[in-house]
Amino acid sequence: MFFHIQNTLVTLDIIEKEFCCDLDNCKGCCCIEGDAGAPLTESEEKLIADGLPILKPLMAKQAREIVEKNGISYFDQTGERVTQIINNKDCVFARTDHKGWCYCIIEKAYNEGIINFQKPISCHLYPIRLTEHPTYTAVEYHRWDICHCARQLGKKLHLPIYQFLREPLIRRFGKEWYDELELVAQEWKKQKTQ
Repeated sequence: MFFHIQNTLVTLDIIEKEFCCDLDNCKGCCCIEGDAGAPLTESEEKLIADGLPILKPLMAKQAREIVEKNGISYFDQTGERVTQIINNKDCVFARTDHKGWCYCIIEKAYNEGIINFQKPISCHLYPIRLTEHPTYTAVEYHRWDICHCARQLGKKLHLPIYQFLREPLIRRFGKEWYDELELVAQEWKKQKTQ
C-alpha cells in the first residue's frame, strides 16, 4: 500500500515499520557491506569531485588510488550510478577508526565544517530507498539483514522509520512534504485503532 504525498508515493512500511540505527552493535557496517557502492546523483558526484582536494587526504590509500584511476562512481548492474568500492564491498569514502567503527569521511568533514555538503542522500536516508519515475518518486523501505539490530532498537523505542529519518526526509523533500507525511501517519494510526 502506498500514500500519495505531493509528487511521491510512500509505502506503508515507512509509517508502520520501526527502525533506529544501533551503531554500538553494527559499528556502521552498511558502509562496508554489500555488492555495490552507495547510490549517487550526478549533482552529488560533482560536489564530491569539487571537494576531492580536501577529501583525498582523509581517504585510505587504496581508496585514493581507485578514485584517481576510475573516478568517484561507476554504474552498477542495474544501471544506477554508485560510489566506487574497494574489494567489491567497502565504499571508498568509508574509514574505520581504532575501535573498529566505520564512518563516512564526507559526513565527518561536513560535521567538522571542513566541507559544505553532506554525505549522499541515499546514505542519509537509509533504510529508505528512492526510485525515480517519470512523474513521481517512490519512497520505499529497504530491508537488509545486517540492520537486524536497528529494527530491534526501533521496536524497543517505538520509533517509526519516518520519525527516525526526519532530518534526511526534510533535506530531500522539504518541511512541507514531511509535515504532510506526519499528518498521513497520524490519520492512518487513528483509523487502525478505530
